[in-house]
Amino acid sequence: MSRQAPRHYLQFSDLDREEYAYLFRRSSLIKARFKRYEMHQPLVDRTLAMIFEKHSTRTRLSFEAGMHQLGGAAIYINTRDSQLGRGEPIEDAAQVFSRMVDLVMIRTYGHDIVERFAAHSRVPVINGLTNEFHPCQVLADVFTYIEHRGDIAGKVVAWVGDANNMLYTWLQAAAILGFRVHFSGPAGYGVDLQRAGYPVTEAERACLGCFDDPLQACEGAHLVTTDVWTSMGYEAENAQRMRAFQGFMVDTRMMARADPQALFMHCLPAHRGEEVQGEVIDGPQSVVWDEAENRLHVQKALMEFMLLGQLPD
Repeated sequence: MSRQAPRHYLQFSDLDREEYAYLFRRSSLIKARFKRYEMHQPLVDRTLAMIFEKHSTRTRLSFEAGMHQLGGAAIYINTRDSQLGRGEPIEDAAQVFSRMVDLVMIRTYGHDIVERFAAHSRVPVINGLTNEFHPCQVLADVFTYIEHRGDIAGKVVAWVGDANNMLYTWLQAAAILGFRVHFSGPAGYGVDLQRAGYPVTEAERACLGCFDDPLQACEGAHLVTTDVWTSMGYEAENAQRMRAFQGFMVDTRMMARADPQALFMHCLPAHRGEEVQGEVIDGPQSVVWDEAENRLHVQKALMEFMLLGQLPD
C-alpha cells in the first residue's frame, strides 16, 4: 500500500490564507483552554523529535512544553551528540527518524538541510529556524497582532535592521495575508530580491517598500519590529555590523512616527541599546512577552494541524 506524502511546514508560504485563518482561530481556542487550566490532549501517544544544530531557548521550550501539553512526548536531539554530527547523511537520518516518531522539528543553518530531510521523511517536518526563514516566529507575531489589534490585512509592518530570515518570512506572510512591509537597513544589509535559491516572488515584491531613512519606514506603521544585528552564525561580522547599523536602533522617535496605536515586537533575545532602545522594548507599546508566549500556542495549533488536520472548534 502506498503512503500519502506528508505535508511539511518549512516556509510561511507552505500554507494558504484559509489555513492560517484556521490556525489563528485554533491558537486562540488552545490558548484560552491553557489559561483556564483545561486539559487539551489530542496528541496522546504521539512523539515529536526536536533536532537542534543551532542553540535555542524559546524554540526548545515552546515545542517541548507544547507537545507535553498536547498529551505527547518530545525528544531533544543535539546534532553534536548524534550521528548527524558525525557525518550521517541527512537523507538516511530522515528515513530512520520518521520510522520512530510522528513529527520532526529542525532548527539548523542552511534551509537546504530541512528540505532534504523533509524530502526523505515519512512524517511532517517543521522548520524551527534556518538562515533563510523563521515561519513559526512570524506565525506567533501575526497571531499576537491579531490578539491586540484585529485583522492584519491592509496594515503596515515596519522592519528596521538586517534583512535576515525574519524579514523574508514577513514578506511571505504579507503576500498571503494582505499587508505591507516597510524595510529600512544600512547599505550592504538590504533586501536581496534575487537571493540564491529563494528569490523574492513578484507577489512579495508588491508588498515591499524600502527606505533609506528608518523614520520614513516607520511613518504610519501599525507594527514596528526588529531583530539582533548579528544573527547566530554571523558572529565573525559582529564588529563590522555594530558600525554599519548605527542609526538603525528602534527608538522612541521611530515609534512616535508610527501609528498612535502601533505595537512593537522583537523575537528575542534582545540587546537593549543596540537594535532597540530600552524605553521602547519596556514601554507601553511593546508586546514582546505576549509575542514570546504565543510561540507556545501557535505551535501547539500547528502540530495538531500537521498531524490531525482541521478539527471542529
